[in-house]
Formats: sequence, C-alpha cells, structure tokens
Amino acid sequence: MEGYEKMSPIEIRKLISEQVITGPTAGMSKGFTQANLVILKKEHAYDFLLFCQRNPKSCPLLDVTELGSFTPNKIATGANILTDVPKYRIYKKGVYTAEVLDATAYWEEDMVCFLLGCSFTFETPLLAAGIPIRHIEEKCNVPMYKTMIACEKAGVFEGPMVVSMRPMTYEDAIRAVQITTRFPDVHGAPIHIGDPSQIGITDIDKPDFGDSVTIKDGEIPVFWPCGVTPQAVAMQSKPSIMITHAPGCMFISDIKDTALSVL
Repeated sequence: MEGYEKMSPIEIRKLISEQVITGPTAGMSKGFTQANLVILKKEHAYDFLLFCQRNPKSCPLLDVTELGSFTPNKIATGANILTDVPKYRIYKKGVYTAEVLDATAYWEEDMVCFLLGCSFTFETPLLAAGIPIRHIEEKCNVPMYKTMIACEKAGVFEGPMVVSMRPMTYEDAIRAVQITTRFPDVHGAPIHIGDPSQIGITDIDKPDFGDSVTIKDGEIPVFWPCGVTPQAVAMQSKPSIMITHAPGCMFISDIKDTALSVL
C-alpha cells in the first residue's frame, strides 16, 4: 500500500492493468471512491439490479454499464473493468472456480457490469478524524464474515449479508458511526457493534474472506455491510457465471469521496 496513497486513480488503474498491483487496495488513492464489482449475463442482470435496490446497505449501486459494455463511464471515463481491478474471482453455477488478474477471457457480449459502493471509501474520513484502521496498520486485507442476517430475496438472488470488521475503542466507534452515516452510498453506518455471535459469527479470528486482525484490549469489533455479499449470494443462488473482484481488491473510481457525503 505504501507509496500509492497520493497517486491519482488513473495512475493506480494503469499499474493495476499492468499487473504491478495485484493485491488489496485499502489506503490507495486516498480521497477517491473505491467500488466492488459484479458482472453477470443479461439473463440475471434485472434480478440483480432488483436485489441491489432491495438491499442498499450491502449493495449500494454506483454505476451499471450498458449491455455489452465494460466501461463504467459514470464513475471512471475510459476505464476497462476487465483489467483495472487487481484480482478477480470467477463463480460458475455458484462454485468459485478461478482467481485471475485479467477477466477478459471470461467476458461475453451479453454481460452487464455493476459497480457497488465500498467501505474503503469512508476510511479516508475515519483516518482524518484520527481513528486508526487496523488492516491498514497491519498491511493486510480487511476481515469479512458471513452473517445470519438474510438479504431480501430478488428473483434468483438470495443469501446472507457479509460484513467487514474494524476494531475500535468505544469512543472511536461512536465517532465512526457519526462519520460513516454521512456515506450511505458506500454502506453507511455500521450494521452491528460488539458481540459477533449476535449476528452469527462464531470465531472472530477466522474471517470467511480477508485476513484476521488484532483486537486490542479496550476495543470492540465494529461491523459494516460489505460488497462481498454478492459472492456469498452467488454461492447460494448459482447463476450460470458471476465475475467479481477478489475480496479487498477494488476498482478505484474518479469520484471524490466528498461527492458521496450527504452532510
């Protein structure tokens, strides 16, 4: 992550497309919105659009491409969504089959790309407020967990909400709620604070996605809805093919974080 904080989104995307950057993007290109990715065939696109509308905390829509287009012009003019994400995951009929650095070989002409808000976006204002972000400090991926919170079903899509976790002191958690509430397009306020078992997480040290991080004495886990939710939904709903970002490896857009603040 070091050295990439002050680079522009275009510069970061170029390094990603050249496969210089192939890992998590937390802390990169600070001040610009990061996005989760879902690519589906036309036959499942409407159902997924409806799923996002019914589950805006987990799947806040930033952009949807035209049928057959892999350029998210609303948030990054001229970008190529098939090469400008550090790492992709391929799910076929609900089975995770591959992780690749370039998704071009899996593209079909009847596909639609969905860009969803990512909690990495509000980490910049959290850091600016003096709130430490543990996975950035420890240079690893944010921990993410499947929960027992069910998403609202839409067409073929249903499954559990996935959450990301950041440990904080009680005081920082209160301030984090105030800050992230201003960003509903990138998951907004936390969904849960405290005891992870209350949302179905049995072992906080064993995330379903990402890496475990240190929880220090006097800290509590704070959980936000996460854009990896569609990957858990894919495993349950089994669309013919779903292309996503690998957890933590986001698309960096040209939109300023401040443009998504509602206050």
